[in-house]
Amino acid sequence: MPISGPIAAAITPSRKDKFQINHAAALEVVDFLCARGVAGIALFGATGEFQHFLVEDRMKLTHMAAKRSRVPLIVNITHTNITDVVTLAQHAAGVGAAAIMLQPPYYFRYGGDEIRQFYLTVLEELEGEVPLLLYHIPVFNNGIPGEVSTDLLLNGPAAGIKDSSGNTPYFQMLAEARRQKEFSLILGNDNLTRIGLDHGADAIISGCACAVPELSVALWNAHKQGNTEEFDRLEALMNEFISHIEAFPGPYGVREAVDTRGVAVGARAIPYSPNTEAKAAEFREWFTSWYPYR
Repeated sequence: MPISGPIAAAITPSRKDKFQINHAAALEVVDFLCARGVAGIALFGATGEFQHFLVEDRMKLTHMAAKRSRVPLIVNITHTNITDVVTLAQHAAGVGAAAIMLQPPYYFRYGGDEIRQFYLTVLEELEGEVPLLLYHIPVFNNGIPGEVSTDLLLNGPAAGIKDSSGNTPYFQMLAEARRQKEFSLILGNDNLTRIGLDHGADAIISGCACAVPELSVALWNAHKQGNTEEFDRLEALMNEFISHIEAFPGPYGVREAVDTRGVAVGARAIPYSPNTEAKAAEFREWFTSWYPYR
């Protein structure tokens, strides 16, 4: 896969009056991220709240973003059923996505055998049209058992994996498997940046990079340059940011930061409680004075 470096997991802005994709604002997010040096953009991951949106709206934004973006685009095609997964995959391939990523089907619990067969069926349908990344994020969904992910990576046609588990042994297992066969190893959890890079991650798909892309790029560059002192300083800043956004559900801390930086994010899927609303006001004030990049 021709992508390496810090990749921003984009939020999906919504309209002001209701939670529906605001395509114009979403393209502003694409422009914002491209201008700040990220190596790629990932659409409709967990940070992008894909589960809320219609297939048709996801395809429309994918098409628009692929035309607009100046960096490679990765598109999450996860859905609850295989028909819509294949539809989203073929569309992403057709508009020029650099890769797609796919979680196991969500909501119902599936065992390892069903998860393996699900991926094999999708890969067979695609016939190599676009590289497919396994997407492991068990905090929100069925995880991919280690024996299934390594089998699909070593013996099947999967191009790589985005590991968002935050589970160090799982990532280390993947790094060890890659000694046997080359595949794209992508970190998807900002809390493991140091561990991931030390174990040779090709890229990091980062929700934080949507809000603080300059920090993510600088952190990546410091590691690649072997500048340990600068990496330690930047990692402390990133950890401070993470500690503040963890006060919010899901990606809403990232959305607050993006909105504070001047890109309107619109309505929320779920309204804040009064307590969370107060936290959001405090966060915005803190972030405005804290963020060292402008």
